[in-house]
Amino acid sequence: MTPEEIQNRVLHRDGLILVVDKPAGLPVHAGPGGGDNLEAHFKHLQYGLRHVPALGHRLDRDTSGCLVLGRHPKALKKLGKLFREGLVEKTYWALTRKVPEPREGRIGLALRKISDKGKGWRMLVDPEGQASVTDYRVLASADGLCLIECHPRTGRTHQIRVHLAAIGCPIIGDAAYGERRPGEQLQLHSRSLTLPMQQSKSPVHVEAPAPAHMAPYLKELGFDPEAVSPSDRRGIAANK
Repeated sequence: MTPEEIQNRVLHRDGLILVVDKPAGLPVHAGPGGGDNLEAHFKHLQYGLRHVPALGHRLDRDTSGCLVLGRHPKALKKLGKLFREGLVEKTYWALTRKVPEPREGRIGLALRKISDKGKGWRMLVDPEGQASVTDYRVLASADGLCLIECHPRTGRTHQIRVHLAAIGCPIIGDAAYGERRPGEQLQLHSRSLTLPMQQSKSPVHVEAPAPAHMAPYLKELGFDPEAVSPSDRRGIAANK
């Protein structure tokens, strides 16, 4: 990724944070095996500040969309507090081959991380695990194909993926919790973030456009992402 390419992915910039549109397939930081990662390119996003911006949270390698960075230690401390206290409104879009019933609701299933011998780790629904809550609603459906808007109220690893699979609606392209057909990508997108960074100002609201790999499915559904009315863009009320 060139400096221009990552700079072109900046969706929002102010004195405290940056929000970038993370591409699917690129990890946010280096793994044990090394290789390219998004964090390696943050040096191109300083825009004159002394500090290199740093991750405010994480997205899975194959998840696309809104990712927030803190531009200096004070901003990172503020972001950490907001995420810990559940004050960041997160909206994800997921595509499935089954329509959930009911079409709008809340999934409250505790999750636990387990090790699969020889296969690494995965998350498992377990009543003894950590409390995990996801609100969802169907935005569009046709012939079994379904676009679901998800609002995680907790921040567990793989939460949306496991929760949707648990109600019989695994995300398209999710080999870990469903089925990945040849040539498929994970159809999970961090659509928007709303962050109350300063009490004296309105929350920062940022949206990431639907990625190219989602476009054929959205076309099949006849769904225009830009046709969602402004009153609907904040999704399900956080105090539901």
